[in-house]
Amino acid sequence: MIRVGWILALVMAVSAPGVARGQVFLASRPNPEFTIGPLFVRATVRPETEVVTLDVLWSLAIPPNTAGTSVEQDLYLLWPNAVDGDTAGGPPDPALAAYVKGRGFTPIAEGRLPLLAKSLYRIGEELPPEPVRGGAPFVTFVRQGGPLGLTGPVTYVRIPWTPLLANRTWQMNLRMELTDLMKRRKATWIEDLFWGPQHTISLTFNDVRPRALFPLYFEKRDRIIRLADDPSQLIVNLRDSEHLKIHEVFPSSARRRLSETLDTTEEVSLFVDPSEGLSPQVLTVRFGYFRGWRAWMPVLIPIVFFALGNLAGPLITSLVRRFGARLAGRVRLGPGAARETGVILSRETLARITPGSTTSQEVLRICGPQSEEREELSAPERRTLVYRGRRIAPQAGRSLGWLATVSRWSAEQHEVEITLERDVVVDVQARVRRSFLVQPEAS
Repeated sequence: MIRVGWILALVMAVSAPGVARGQVFLASRPNPEFTIGPLFVRATVRPETEVVTLDVLWSLAIPPNTAGTSVEQDLYLLWPNAVDGDTAGGPPDPALAAYVKGRGFTPIAEGRLPLLAKSLYRIGEELPPEPVRGGAPFVTFVRQGGPLGLTGPVTYVRIPWTPLLANRTWQMNLRMELTDLMKRRKATWIEDLFWGPQHTISLTFNDVRPRALFPLYFEKRDRIIRLADDPSQLIVNLRDSEHLKIHEVFPSSARRRLSETLDTTEEVSLFVDPSEGLSPQVLTVRFGYFRGWRAWMPVLIPIVFFALGNLAGPLITSLVRRFGARLAGRVRLGPGAARETGVILSRETLARITPGSTTSQEVLRICGPQSEEREELSAPERRTLVYRGRRIAPQAGRSLGWLATVSRWSAEQHEVEITLERDVVVDVQARVRRSFLVQPEAS
C-alpha cells in the first residue's frame, strides 16, 4: 500500500495564545497526482470548560482515470503538541515509535485518536457519523540534546486507509480534545473584575517551523499534496453566543456570523488560499464570556462614574480649597505685603483730632465715613464713632529670590472710639490687639 503523509501542526503566536497549526499533506511517492479538498480545521469552544474540541475534516480529490492502487494508502499527520489518546480504541502501533526512534527522537506517549466518517448527503439521526474501527494510532515524541536543547512535544498520527477516503460523498473526521489550544489573555485585575477573563485561540495552516516537526517535513518535502480548488476553511465555533463578547478577529478578511447548523453559536471562519503555497495562514480570535452582573457592565459603568462624579466633586473642591489655603499660608511669591481690611487709623491721623475743638464733620473728613455710630439714651447729646480694621502680615522664613516660605502670620485688630458731645470731640480712645496665626484664614 502506498503511503500518503500529512503534516498538521500547531503554532504558538507571539502573544502566546494556543495555536492549532495547519496541515501539509505528503504522499508516499514524489509528485502525487491527486489533491486534498475540501479541508476544514474546526475548533469548538464551550464556556463551561477550557477543553477545545478540534476536528480535522477532509476528502481526497482524485482525478479521472487514476489507478485505484495509487490512492489506497494510509495518511499521516504530524501534530506539534501532545494529545490525549483513547486507551479503549486499541493498543498503540509499535511501528510509529520505531519510525521516530530511527530518526533520533524519544517517544514519550502512545495511544489512539477517534476517527469518524461522515456522509455529506445523509446526516443527523438518519445516518450518524461512522467510527473507523481502531481509530488513528499516534506517538508523541521529543528530541533531547542537540545545540538548542530539549524540544517541545509533537505527535505523529497514522490515519488508516478506508475506501471511504476515496468516496467524494463521505468526509473523514479526525477528532482531538485539546487543553492547550485556548490560552487565557494576560490582563490586570481591574479588567478581569469588570469584563471577566479573556481568551485567545488561533488556527493556522501550512506552518512547519517547530524544531521537532521540521526535520520530518524536510525529509519528505517532495511529497507535498496541494490543496484542491474546493473551498477550505479555518473555523472557530464559539458556543453560547448570548453570553459571548468577541474583542478582536485577525485577519480582517475573516468572516463572522451566527452558525447555520448550531444553536446559539458564533462562527468565525477564514478561507484558505491554495495559491499561498507553504506560507502560513492564520485565524486568531480574542473573546470572553460574561455572566451574572458582568452582563450589566455597559449600563453599570456609566452609572457608577456619574455617581462618583457627583460625590467626588464637593469632596475634591473642599480638599483643593483646604490645600490651597494651607499652601497660601506657608508659601509667599513676590515681596511680602500686609493684608488690611476695614479702617486702620495711623497715629498721625489721630494726632489731627483735637478734643474740645474738632467737630464731627472734621472727623468724618479726616477719618472717613466708614464708621459705626453708638448713641447713649441717657445722654442724647453724646454719641461715639467707632473705626475698626485688621492687618495681617507674613513673617518670612527661608527665601529664594521672589519665592519664600512663611513661618507665621502676625494679626493686628485696630479699634478707635471717638466720643462726640454736641458734635464736638471730647475723647479719643485707640486699642490694638496683636496675635500670631498659622495661616491667614485662621483669623
